[in-house]
Amino acid sequence: MSGRQGGKKKPLKQPKKNQTEMDDDDKAFKDKQKEEAKKLAELKSKAAKKGPLTQGGIKKSGKK
Repeated sequence: MSGRQGGKKKPLKQPKKNQTEMDDDDKAFKDKQKEEAKKLAELKSKAAKKGPLTQGGIKKSGKK
């Protein structure tokens, strides 16, 4: 046993996977996901422009 074999050994590199052909269903699903992500980002930007949702209301003190 040599003293230089400490630590974690690196795993062997896996071969790259080949790109599989996407059929129409996969393409439609990807497009739908992109559209939903765009809409979500748009809504987030609109929500960030407005102020907080709550305006406070009645504050209760801890005194009795």
